[in-house]
Amino acid sequence: MASSDPDQQRSDTREAWERAAAGWGKRADRIRDWGMPVSVAMVDALGLHPGQRVLELAGGPGDTGFMAAELVRPGGTLISSDGADAMLDVARARAAELGIDNVEFKQLELEWIDLETASVDAVLVRWGIMLIVDPAAAAQEIRRILRPGGRAAFAVWDKPEHNPWAVIPGRAMVQLGHGEPPDPTAPGMFALADDGRLAELLEGAGFEDVVVSPVALARHYDELPRFIDETIDMSPLFSAAYQELSPDEQAAAVDAITAAAQPYVADDGTVTLPGSSLVASAGA
Repeated sequence: MASSDPDQQRSDTREAWERAAAGWGKRADRIRDWGMPVSVAMVDALGLHPGQRVLELAGGPGDTGFMAAELVRPGGTLISSDGADAMLDVARARAAELGIDNVEFKQLELEWIDLETASVDAVLVRWGIMLIVDPAAAAQEIRRILRPGGRAAFAVWDKPEHNPWAVIPGRAMVQLGHGEPPDPTAPGMFALADDGRLAELLEGAGFEDVVVSPVALARHYDELPRFIDETIDMSPLFSAAYQELSPDEQAAAVDAITAAAQPYVADDGTVTLPGSSLVASAGA
């Protein structure tokens, strides 16, 4: 059972993402590809130009920020950040591989950003702000560090029914008695999915011209086992629960996920799991 102590929640979350970083690094190209519609929408919303200073928070492998880095050349800089050291290592390796050299790396927390007030022109937060204990504090901090006229782009996950790829594995574990239904009031993937919740959060932090739009995306697989393997590698919550099971229990979990995913399997065995993200743009 998850701790109700906020500091313990923060510690548990950090440790989970430190463990998950290896899987995210291994599958970084996949993450970039299926997340591209969201990354494009976010970067487009910032209206970047050369010379600007851009911050990516909870950047993971860093590819959304790297897209922004290309647009602020010459003279501009990306700060690629994450709360987990191991994720920053993944981003450093990605930047070297892609030849992105106008980037600096910092370990930063969303709820208390160790940067000066009004010190960046734009901020990106893809799939991070809904996972933390105090999203309102994070929104206020992001507003604080933005220069007047700066812009921020946020992505959170849309409602569960629009993201079967995310809910099928967890529901299978709950049905088999290996977990509890998620607490809708706790930090998690869908904590900001309800209608109007993200806009309310940003407007409450002082952002202006807040626009929230759904962006469709999909995950494609040659075969269903690849989806299951990817979930084990990338989902800290699912992976932790799955690894605790006996081999027979793991096999039963795989069978349950396979059965639930059948509506998304084509005649040739390929799999297409739809998804939806909410992308918000906001001005300082």
